[in-house]
Amino acid sequence: MFNDLERKIIALVQGDMPVEKYPYRVIAEKVGTDEETVLSVLRDLNARGIIRRFGATLRHQKTGFTANAMVAWCVDEDRVEDVGQLMASFDQVSHCYRRNPAKHWPYNIYTMVHAADESSCREIVASISEKTAVENYEILFSRKELKKTSMQYFDDDPDF
Repeated sequence: MFNDLERKIIALVQGDMPVEKYPYRVIAEKVGTDEETVLSVLRDLNARGIIRRFGATLRHQKTGFTANAMVAWCVDEDRVEDVGQLMASFDQVSHCYRRNPAKHWPYNIYTMVHAADESSCREIVASISEKTAVENYEILFSRKELKKTSMQYFDDDPDF
């Protein structure tokens, strides 16, 4: 299903990405190719539906944020794209995505907001609400981190 190069690249991108200006160049050096080849392989894996997306995992405790909240927003469907872009533009928002609302849960946009304390977090949410004119939302503060790991499909063996 995968050739050797694909397997090596997947092994390296399934975990933490290098915190570098050119992370794909670092990956390319590890697998013995160039940056454009790595990007081409990743684009192909995405086009084939093998990789659906890349997502960032913010280890907020390590960054000094002590208040973290998932905010569920109820946004008119014809405004979702514009409002989502606006919400995502806030520096304190690490994630912003759309989900289908449920029968008793009308929220369709979710943001992860990070701040030094819960009061500051609430102020940020109020600013987002004001800037987007979205008043129907729920703030769900994180109380305990239960898991923060990525799927591992291949061994991440730097020696290959």
